Amino acid sequence: MSKTQENLTVAFAGESQANRKYLAFAAKAESEGQAGLAKIFRVAAEGETVHALKHLATMGGVQETLENLKGAIAGETFEIEKMYPGFIAELEVEETAAKISFTNAEKVEEVHQKLFQDVLAKLEAGETVADADYYVCGVCGYPAEGEAPEICPICGAPRSQFKKV
Repeated sequence: MSKTQENLTVAFAGESQANRKYLAFAAKAESEGQAGLAKIFRVAAEGETVHALKHLATMGGVQETLENLKGAIAGETFEIEKMYPGFIAELEVEETAAKISFTNAEKVEEVHQKLFQDVLAKLEAGETVADADYYVCGVCGYPAEGEAPEICPICGAPRSQFKKV
């Protein structure tokens, strides 16, 4: 990998993390009654998204849809089989919150993997992917198609914790 590709990879990761961090900061500011500040964080987050997407495109990180799906499946598989199990195995007993976070994420990655695999199978069979409503659990990230469940099957959060995407 060239130095430029390495730099693009680092920049993409940094911009992506900044986006998520600023969105978290916006939610916190909003919960504290600071709507104007929350909006500024969201504006900055959107700018970071623009940067991240341009870096990703420049480094050739977006392929044809079938290749993108295969890459998404590979990423979810890595998280399920290697990353989260490794993190969980290394946890100290007192780090319960981290263990819950890693365990929930690992379970949700399995759902993402299956979702991507199902879509890939449809596309390879010449079918189209229907537009559907999706809801994401705000506690663990579990995605539900159609409507939010009464209780999240991963973390047990109530329906009120789901956000329509």
